Amino acid sequence: MIPLVSRRNLLAAGAVLPMMTSTSSWAAATAFDAVIWAGPGDRQFGAPVYPSLSAAIAAAPADGRRPFRILVTRGIWTEQVVVDKPFIHLIGEDRSGSVINHLAASGLAAPDGRMWGTFRTPTLFVRAPDFHAETLTINNAFDGLSEMTKPNGLHSHNGAGPQAVALMLDKGSDRAVVRNCDILSYQDTLFPDAGATLFDRCLITGSYDFIFGGGCAWFERCEIRSRLRPADPVEGYIVAPSTPIEQAYGFVFHECRLTKDADVARHSVFLGRPWRPSSAFPDGRYGDPRFVGATTFLNCWMDDHIAPAGWTEMWYTGRDGNPRTMLQPEDVRFATFGSRGPGRAEFSRGARLTAEQAERIKKEVVFASDRQ
Repeated sequence: MIPLVSRRNLLAAGAVLPMMTSTSSWAAATAFDAVIWAGPGDRQFGAPVYPSLSAAIAAAPADGRRPFRILVTRGIWTEQVVVDKPFIHLIGEDRSGSVINHLAASGLAAPDGRMWGTFRTPTLFVRAPDFHAETLTINNAFDGLSEMTKPNGLHSHNGAGPQAVALMLDKGSDRAVVRNCDILSYQDTLFPDAGATLFDRCLITGSYDFIFGGGCAWFERCEIRSRLRPADPVEGYIVAPSTPIEQAYGFVFHECRLTKDADVARHSVFLGRPWRPSSAFPDGRYGDPRFVGATTFLNCWMDDHIAPAGWTEMWYTGRDGNPRTMLQPEDVRFATFGSRGPGRAEFSRGARLTAEQAERIKKEVVFASDRQ
């Protein structure tokens, strides 16, 4: 049974949930190594059939040297998935109808009795190189909107609880490609934390630090949609990068559209704030100065929800133990160029690139820098 919250979350993001049907002529004509399928019969399209995505991944070669192509047929496939083998390629039959789905949030109890915690919540973990996903939806079904309306719900301004990751590019991931996919949640939606990833023409939804982490990621012509936050004092932040200082680039958004749900307030969403995670040192545990976030928005269209300041500060634990030490956007690597639309502004914080500087930031340059 599909939980009601799952359907509500998906439908709020504009997804269409068709009934399971026979697969398309397109799929029948395409070669796959595995198919996940809940219909009758043992085999479809000349490829082995599996009842879950995890089972299909388990059947892939451990030392894959070529793409292992898995067809994700129409349906809501509710499971938490770990990609721990190279060259796993997931191809959905239908972008909004082939859904990888799981419900977990940091402040909820997991099956082991402990709280999930942010880093255990992802619907899909990628921990191996050369992963591809296309034409499908990756959804964390935690209903953040409903939770924010509860008096004792999980609220972001309380410090923890509603973080619910849909996709994490974890240690071991590199050269990943995510194309024509919907990545859906409310807080901490997308976590590119390792390696290089290309996001091409994807929809990414969320409201609070919903693209975050230390990886190198290029976003090409994606829609970045801010969702409603009816109860918390700040509408939201799009990015929270934790880029290592030795890494030249963090997140680059090129020709993207920064859109919003209908009721998101004007000037209420910051482009981002810098996340500085803590590390252990001989004299204690505190915010690691090695993390100096990097994000650039190049030639992006912005709706009027974007705050005129553009960027803002973020707290971290200082060396003196102060948990509210602030890292300012001027002390990291935040920049914009060529913004247009109702939300464009001469942002008062962060850097504004010259045309010459912006011209040097190309996809191949960004990814080549990650190899150094």
